[in-house]
Amino acid sequence: MAFLPTEDLYDNEIYLRLDRTAEENKEKGYVPAYYFTICLRDNSQEIGSCDLRIGYNDNTYYGGNIGYRIEEPYRGNHYAAKACRLLFKLAGEHGMKSLIITCDPTNIASARTCECAGGILKEIEQLPETNEMYRDGAREKCIYQFMTDNSDKS
Repeated sequence: MAFLPTEDLYDNEIYLRLDRTAEENKEKGYVPAYYFTICLRDNSQEIGSCDLRIGYNDNTYYGGNIGYRIEEPYRGNHYAAKACRLLFKLAGEHGMKSLIITCDPTNIASARTCECAGGILKEIEQLPETNEMYRDGAREKCIYQFMTDNSDKS
């Protein structure tokens, strides 16, 4: 898989600065991924991070195609949802028509982010005992589904 340019991942408030990419790791079940810092456009302040995992497998179903984190002082401004919408564009350029974002059922803020970004709660799924997150103590995930902007193109 070829990684694509990411210079156009911005809106009127934030931009995504590419930190690194990671190739597929078949042994661990990891798909190729982009890792970004989320920055404010007006002053380049770093406010969080996000990542986009390209492709579909059991790991992306339970762990999601997108992950995000916003620093405490910047929470409540919908920056994570805005970052997700920017990542939808990049995912669409990779031919992905739908994406999954997951969160723990107790993580109300992340569930709100998924809803704000246009996600539909598909199900609350029990994690298989073989999943890394299960081994780390998680037992179930809310599975939100999203359509990319390119979902109507063939």
